[in-house]
Amino acid sequence: MKMDAEKEIGKIDISEDVIASIASLATMEIDGVVEMVGGLTKDIAAKLSKKYPAKGVRITRDDSDISVDLFLVLKYGVQIQEIAFQVQEKVKHSIEVMTGFNVVQVNVNVEGVQLKSNE
Repeated sequence: MKMDAEKEIGKIDISEDVIASIASLATMEIDGVVEMVGGLTKDIAAKLSKKYPAKGVRITRDDSDISVDLFLVLKYGVQIQEIAFQVQEKVKHSIEVMTGFNVVQVNVNVEGVQLKSNE
């Protein structure tokens, strides 16, 4: 599905895949976020539809309002609520600035904690 904006000289279409990519990139900029995960059922759904265009991100639309669901793994030892709040603010701001759409919700689902570095 594409997000539409009418302008005097024409129509602008922004794919939900683009919005999901913006959300994913903004999320990964936050220190303490290790990765975004989809889970087995979500990964299967992604193969069957475009519902989950970017791993760990689901975009839903109600007219011109957008809701974002994120599924994350965080680094062990971080303050989970603080990181989640930073993610919400960054994702909302990034999508609104880059697309002009209104973000009404950014739901952060912490799916796991990475116990030690893989380095």
